[in-house]
Amino acid sequence: MSAFPSVRPPFATAVLAGLALGLVAGFDSGLAGAATAPSIAVDVGHTLEAPGAISARGRSEFEFNRELAVRVVEGLRSRGFEVGLINADGRIESLRARPQAAAGAGFLLSIHHDSVNAHELRPWTWAGRLRDYNDDFAGHSLFVSRDNPDTARSILCARAIGARLQRMGFEPTHKNGRRRAYADPVHAVHYYDGLAVLRHARMPAVLFEAGVIKNRDEELLLRDPARQARMADGIATALAACLRNGKPADDEDTADRSTP
Repeated sequence: MSAFPSVRPPFATAVLAGLALGLVAGFDSGLAGAATAPSIAVDVGHTLEAPGAISARGRSEFEFNRELAVRVVEGLRSRGFEVGLINADGRIESLRARPQAAAGAGFLLSIHHDSVNAHELRPWTWAGRLRDYNDDFAGHSLFVSRDNPDTARSILCARAIGARLQRMGFEPTHKNGRRRAYADPVHAVHYYDGLAVLRHARMPAVLFEAGVIKNRDEELLLRDPARQARMADGIATALAACLRNGKPADDEDTADRSTP
């Protein structure tokens, strides 16, 4: 039986599309220990119609998000988690529908890739077409919402992911600190209270920005399958530690009041 008993119709659509595409989707991991491990929903950010940022070389953020999300699912399943891939077909238009599709999960991770402000972009030509870029910013970052019912564990898992990735040599960006307050400045964890996918989730939830696709060098790194697999392994390792053994430093009231 699925660990997501209240899955909404969009999830079923996503699963079927994911299977058709050869993506990892569904919830039966078939691994020993999966029944006792917390279930996790991994959300592919953005859609086919609204694909998010466009990279310096013209590739959509949605494509980056889906590739990394599939690898994260693989990494989590290899650690015995029951995992569902949400929005594999890119057709869940509503941000609020994503946490609804994850109903019953113990944790929600939404995968994204970052951009920069429009006024910071510069023109260049790639493959005969005018594009835009910004090479000033690079690196990953994480977001949580104080409107989420479990801010404390959301922060704990975001911090664990950030710490693990930094130990592996991945560097965070702090450009988002210009607009978003820090929950943990060392590990580039920010508050984004109004973000629908986080605040409407009924489980701990984190949005992960894997890197800046407007940066021409980082874009190429983010497209490298070996690097994707390594980053996904770090995320999976951190979530496994957080969900199985982690204890938040703060209670929920304290976490919601935090303003570092």
